[in-house]
Amino acid sequence: MSAPEKNLSAAHAEVKAEIARTDAKTALLLAFVGALLAGTWTVARDLPLNPAASVVGGCGLALLIGAAGLLLRSVRPNLSGRHGFPLWATLTAEEITTTVGGDLAADIAGLSRLAVAKYTGLRRAVDLTLTGGALLILAALLTLGGAA
Repeated sequence: MSAPEKNLSAAHAEVKAEIARTDAKTALLLAFVGALLAGTWTVARDLPLNPAASVVGGCGLALLIGAAGLLLRSVRPNLSGRHGFPLWATLTAEEITTTVGGDLAADIAGLSRLAVAKYTGLRRAVDLTLTGGALLILAALLTLGGAA
């Protein structure tokens, strides 16, 4: 295998590993957001919330639900993609050999775009989770402080 072929193979493996890491991070964050939503609901339903805490807490919950939606979208399979196994499923064995052997750079580019889209969704979900969590903390403080 020549040096350029080794470099392409290494880049391809790196992009596939990034996609796997993104999916793992997304799964962990989705579990965290789900636990945060469940815990908040469990605690808040038994508290006498004042109007300010209700509004702030509702906004925090809405942001967490939005984050969960982004996370689910991030891990949703793209079966119409033109790279990797969705493409291979449409080809014959001979076409797969030709496609994989001849255009690894195009596959790297396509998978890289997929990885960037996944990381973008993950990043936005983290931002929403942080903001939603901060609003929930503020709602708890408003409830404990008795602000009207």
